[in-house]
Amino acid sequence: MSKYSELSDKIWEYAETGFEEVQSCAAMVEFLKREGFEVEENVDGMATAYIATCGHGKPVIGLLGEYDALSGLNQCADTAERKPVTSGEDNGHGCGHHLLGVGSIKAAVLLKQYLEENHLEGTVKLFGCPAEETGSSKAYLARDGVMKGVDLALSWHPGTINQISSGSSQTCVSVFYKFHGISSHASATPHLGRSALDACELMNVGVNYMREHMEPSDRVHYAYTNVGGKAPNVVQSEATLKYFIRSSTNPKTVKLVERVNNIAKGAALMTDTTLEIVFDEGLSNVVVNETIEKVLADSFRKCYNLTYTPEELQYAQRFKDTLRPEELADELWDTHTIDKDRLRDNVNHRPMNDYFVEKTHNDDTTMGSTDVGDISWVVPTGQFNTACYCIGTGGHSWQMVAQGKSSIAHKGMELAGEILFDAAKTFLHQPQLIEDAWKEFETRLGGETYHSLIPDDIKPHISSAE
Repeated sequence: MSKYSELSDKIWEYAETGFEEVQSCAAMVEFLKREGFEVEENVDGMATAYIATCGHGKPVIGLLGEYDALSGLNQCADTAERKPVTSGEDNGHGCGHHLLGVGSIKAAVLLKQYLEENHLEGTVKLFGCPAEETGSSKAYLARDGVMKGVDLALSWHPGTINQISSGSSQTCVSVFYKFHGISSHASATPHLGRSALDACELMNVGVNYMREHMEPSDRVHYAYTNVGGKAPNVVQSEATLKYFIRSSTNPKTVKLVERVNNIAKGAALMTDTTLEIVFDEGLSNVVVNETIEKVLADSFRKCYNLTYTPEELQYAQRFKDTLRPEELADELWDTHTIDKDRLRDNVNHRPMNDYFVEKTHNDDTTMGSTDVGDISWVVPTGQFNTACYCIGTGGHSWQMVAQGKSSIAHKGMELAGEILFDAAKTFLHQPQLIEDAWKEFETRLGGETYHSLIPDDIKPHISSAE
C-alpha cells in the first residue's frame, strides 16, 4: 500500500465532520511537512484549514483538497450490507473526501519533485479546505481574498464515472428558522399556549405550495432540528427548521430566500409566535472554464491506465448487487455523454466504469452545490471525477462509506493525483493556456463581479441551531 493510500485510510478512520477535522488536518499537515512543504495553519480563522506551499515565482497553481465526513453514515468497511461500527462517532466518509484531499496531496508532492528536479520556476499552493458538506470553507477563502495571486485552481472529486466535471452547479443558502411560542398544558389550557411546532408545520406547508411556482433549477428542502420536545401534552414553545434554498445563480437564490422568509413570517403571524431567522452558510454556482477542462481531458486520456483484478471486480459486484435498478439507471442521466451505448453497456454488464467517458463541454446547472463554485468566481477553475466506487454507488450512502478503504478506491485516488500533476505540468510549460483560461473567465463573467452570499459579519462556524 502506498503512503497516500495509508494516509487516506487514516482520514477514513477519523471521519470528522465540518470544522472538526482536527486529527485529519493534523495528519495531512504532518505528511506535507515531511515532504518539505511550508505549511500555514489556522487559515482565515479556520483551525482545520491549511495552505501548503512549495516553489517560487509564476505561475501559481492552486490545488484544492477536502477531508470532512458526514454525520449519520457510520459504516463498517468492505461490508456489502448496512452495518454501522458499534463504537465511535456516528460519522462516515460518504462523499469520498478522505480520498479527495489525499489525491490532491499526491499531485502537490509530484509537482514539487518535478519543479526541483528540473530547476523550474513555479509555485504550488495546496489549499486544505475543511467543511465542504456544512460550513463552505472555500466560500470564506474566496470572500476574504485568500486566493489572491493564484493563477488557476484544479480540483477533483471521487465518484463512479471517469469524466471531466463540466457544467455548473446550484448556489445554496442555508438558514435556520427558529420559532418561539408559549408553553401550556395541551389539554387543560391549550388556549393559553402558542405552538412553535405549529408554526414550523405551517411554514413547511406554505413552502411546499410554493414549489409549483419555482423555476425548474430551484430546490428547497428542510429538516427539523428541534421539534420542541417529546411530550404531546405540552404545547411546544420552541421549534426550529433548517432549510437549504438553491437556485442556478446567486441573485435568483437571494430572491428565493426572500420568498421563503416571507412564508416563515406568515407562519409566525398565523400562530401568534415570534420568529428568529439565522443565516448559516452560503455558496455560489460554478463558473465553468472550457480551456481548463480540455487540458484536464488530455491529461486524463494520457494517464488513464486502470485495470482491476478478478478479486476487485468480484468485490465491486457485491456492492453493485445492493443497488436498485433506478440507482444504476441514474448513471445515464447526463445527456452530454458522447457514446451513450458504450456507457449503457458498462452500467448494465460491468461493476466498475473502466474507461474515460468522453463528454461534450456544457454550461448546464446540475442539481447539487459545492463551495468550489466560490473559488471559480475569483480564479479560473476546473474539476474532474475518477471512478473510486462501483458503478451506481450513490453519494452520501453507506455503500460509498463501505468501499472507501478498498483497493479500487485507492486506485481511483492515485489516478486523480497523476492527472492533476500532468495537467499542472501542461500549464507550467504552456503559460499561454493560463492566459486563455483567464480570457475565458473574464468573458463568462461579462463584467459581473463576485459577491459572496455570506455576509461580512459571519465568520466560519460549526453549523448549529443553538
